[in-house]
Amino acid sequence: MSEEEKKHHDKDDYKKDKHYKEHDDHKKHDYDKHKHDKHDGHKYDYDKREKHDEHKKNHDDKLEKQNEENLKKIKDLQEALLRTQADNVNYRKRKDEEVAKRLEYANEDLVKEILPVVDNFERAISLDDDNLDDELSKFLQGFKMIYCHLVDILNKYDVKAIDGANKPFDPKYHQAVLTEKVDGMESGMVIEVMQKGYLFKDKVIRPAMVKVSE
Repeated sequence: MSEEEKKHHDKDDYKKDKHYKEHDDHKKHDYDKHKHDKHDGHKYDYDKREKHDEHKKNHDDKLEKQNEENLKKIKDLQEALLRTQADNVNYRKRKDEEVAKRLEYANEDLVKEILPVVDNFERAISLDDDNLDDELSKFLQGFKMIYCHLVDILNKYDVKAIDGANKPFDPKYHQAVLTEKVDGMESGMVIEVMQKGYLFKDKVIRPAMVKVSE
């Protein structure tokens, strides 16, 4: 091989080596680029997944907070409903008691109107003496029958006279209209009933007018 051919051959080998080197460098660059892109892809997926988890956590926290608020509202509504129901029960109970009380004492005004009539009969009957054969006694027989009938009606409706004479004075049942000093009697005792008092069931509808010892 001539010197010129040898130079030409060496030149071809150099070009081949350079081509192979450039090809290897290009492959390495592609590999590095692929590796870098793959790393960036993994990093992007991780960031995306982290953001998704954070968004999901925030969403779950928001839902949990909203659920707690809703549960509190439900509890408040239940308590308010129970209070309203209790108030309604108490209101109905009070109204029932008021109605029952009004019905129980519905005849009070009528009884009060009858009492003066009873007083007049008692005054008339008190005029009678022990002689039952005289004209006055015969005249008062009809009054006595009517009076007894009225007293029976009053007893039927639970109207009773208040005990008075020889009892301690009680302002709940008695009204003192006179006082008198009586030897041998302690102070504050009822000496005489001037006008009968009456109870309608357990209620004083008219206190007894009495004379009290000093």
